[in-house]
Amino acid sequence: MRIVCIGGGPAGLYFGLLMKKANPSHQVSVVERNRPYDTFGWGVVFSDATMENMRVWDPKTAEEIEVAFNHWDDIEVLIKGRRMRTTGHGFVGIGRKRLLNILQKRCEDLGVELVFEREVDSDTEFPDADLIIACDGVNSKLRNKYQAAFEPDMVVRPNRYIWLGTEKNFDAFTFDFRRTEHGWFQAHVYKFDDKTSTFIVETTEETLLAHGLDTATPDESVAFCEKIFAEVLDGEPLLTNARHLRGSAWLNFNRLICGKWSHFNGKSHVVLMGDAAHTAHFAIGSGTKLALEDAIELTRQFDKFGHTADKIPQVLAAYEEVRRVDVARIQNAARNAMEWFEVVGSRYADTLEPEQFMYSLLTRSQRISHENLRLRDKLWLEGYERWYAQRCGLNVEPGQRPTPPMFTPYRVRGVTLANRIVMSPMAMYSAVDGVPNDFHLVHLGSRAMGGAGLVFGEMTCVSPDARITPGCLGLWNDEQAKAWQRVVDFIHTTPAKAGIQLGHAGRKGSTRLAWEGIDQPLLKDNWPLISASNGSYLAGAPAAREMTRADMDRVKADFVAATKRAAAIGFDVLELHCAHGYLLSAFLSPLTNKRTDEYGGSHENRARYPLEVFNAMRAVWPEDRPMSVRLSCHDWTEGGNTPEDAAIFSQMFKDAGADLVDCSSGQVDKAEQPVYGRLFQTPFADKIRNEIGIATIAVGAIFEADHANSIIAAGRADLCAVARPHLADPAWTLHEAAKIGVKTVPWPKQYYSGKAQYETNIERAAATQPQR
Repeated sequence: MRIVCIGGGPAGLYFGLLMKKANPSHQVSVVERNRPYDTFGWGVVFSDATMENMRVWDPKTAEEIEVAFNHWDDIEVLIKGRRMRTTGHGFVGIGRKRLLNILQKRCEDLGVELVFEREVDSDTEFPDADLIIACDGVNSKLRNKYQAAFEPDMVVRPNRYIWLGTEKNFDAFTFDFRRTEHGWFQAHVYKFDDKTSTFIVETTEETLLAHGLDTATPDESVAFCEKIFAEVLDGEPLLTNARHLRGSAWLNFNRLICGKWSHFNGKSHVVLMGDAAHTAHFAIGSGTKLALEDAIELTRQFDKFGHTADKIPQVLAAYEEVRRVDVARIQNAARNAMEWFEVVGSRYADTLEPEQFMYSLLTRSQRISHENLRLRDKLWLEGYERWYAQRCGLNVEPGQRPTPPMFTPYRVRGVTLANRIVMSPMAMYSAVDGVPNDFHLVHLGSRAMGGAGLVFGEMTCVSPDARITPGCLGLWNDEQAKAWQRVVDFIHTTPAKAGIQLGHAGRKGSTRLAWEGIDQPLLKDNWPLISASNGSYLAGAPAAREMTRADMDRVKADFVAATKRAAAIGFDVLELHCAHGYLLSAFLSPLTNKRTDEYGGSHENRARYPLEVFNAMRAVWPEDRPMSVRLSCHDWTEGGNTPEDAAIFSQMFKDAGADLVDCSSGQVDKAEQPVYGRLFQTPFADKIRNEIGIATIAVGAIFEADHANSIIAAGRADLCAVARPHLADPAWTLHEAAKIGVKTVPWPKQYYSGKAQYETNIERAAATQPQR
């Protein structure tokens, strides 16, 4: 085949040499705009795993890189006068110029044609090529030529950074955070050869402008950074690369995702690779990793299907199918890390103590979890767990394993939860006339026995017409209260606390049981619906009418009456349901609130009625018992509420006396397009907790102890609500404790023999696993 790589970066060079090595009959050219053995930039970093991959595909290149690279395991964090270090993280650093020189030399040895000082404007310059690799960077001319085919999505991120170097020798990947009178600056520092380190300085646009750095010359910017980071530099100057600093010294990171990576131009197949196809923020140092592994995977697919031109369509289809999964995973982690640094000043640096700040930093991408940290640096993690447990009032004896964060107690007002796990409210649709029955006693009681610190019943309706379905629970009469009393009394025989969530279905009411047609209207015996505005949740379903002031007064009175009953029954925690498109949520969202009176329009107006209800409930709910509010923190629909709106509403509820915000999302509009994934709703809890300063409950795709420990330890939420895993396993909390080797969590005394057997079985299974 005739192969042309446009761009002489890591992707083009490595793909060129791999293909030439795989089949010497290929005619391979790499075309680069710069001069031979000339490049700009400082060091690049990639993981041990990428290095292992390279050893498999071209041992000679890997060997030369290993001789030149600097390897380190430590991460050091400097903040608020503290210097903290952890080990076991495994990075490889090498100068960009040195890496490219090694790849260029290997290409020459294998017979790859290297063409320098040639600017390529179009793929038509190579009419004889079977395959053209467009690896010409984030501003790729070839990608821009075929935008309709490649579907690029480029987003300019808000933070600004300057890429510098220093001859100070850093022996750890160092993060240094410095507060100025206008905001925070952070430095990302790592060594890439025996005398030089990369030194990236990052800050927000607002802080940059406040310091006048937008109009500063490169030399003035460098002098400013030297002053800010004088302590860590120890008198060493910061170095610039004149070519890198053309124009503004402070850059914005461009996040790029492409809908497609290949295009047939009529003669040649054009394929995007490296930064031309996707970018990954420097916060996790994976740009070079992605480029090299792109090259490896495309070569792998040619090895699989055959090194001939007629196989190119099959190869490219398989390449994109396989590679997109890993690239999406890396880009997702890079996005998490990038967003962490974008808000580090407003969300973490001022609010978290240094120990927790460091934990948050280490787990910022969500690729490193609690138990992964234990594998990397057990001593550091157990030291952190000890600090966290003591902060929660636990006494940790010397030599004793500290209590993991999810099993630490949590106190709010006069209520102390035994641990941080909440059984989330989940509709069971099994009541008759709103009355809890034997099913609810067993269902909720078994989860209380299963170890959860707080057990919520499903959304409990405050009137017959507040129900979602005829099978929903209620608390509008004494018969229901008596049945609830039986459930709560049983929960209180366990270490768990009992929570009740009060709500009103609004326009989503009068529907069938879930297994008979979720959200579908009843076929008979319907009841009239009310909502913030006229309209229906499903097209063609009965419409709700807009609430009048008389309706508001009646519904508010219903909530107050149910609150009084809940207090008398002895519920420990009361939650007001303002999420998922139900009545009070419908007031909060502009998608469902079209009112033109004082209850519609602005945030203040849309929250007016939900706050009226909350205030009336808080007034009759015991002072020593907490109240939470469940919010849809993202409507996932154009024109709907976003996390910024949720933060505004959270501040309002906090000011009204709410103790927690239960951070869910969606289910407000059928046109929603949620972005699902592991812990996909936790960022909402993180934002509200650390920006608004109110405790939060994280929900959504939390299904193992590692998730809960990571969330709680990082201060992303105070409690974790677990839903579907609790349906599958009533003793989820006890079982997760056993899986991570925690034997101090009490089981019901009747089950002690089962506890011993369960823990033994886990130990036996672990012993039979192959050692890594």
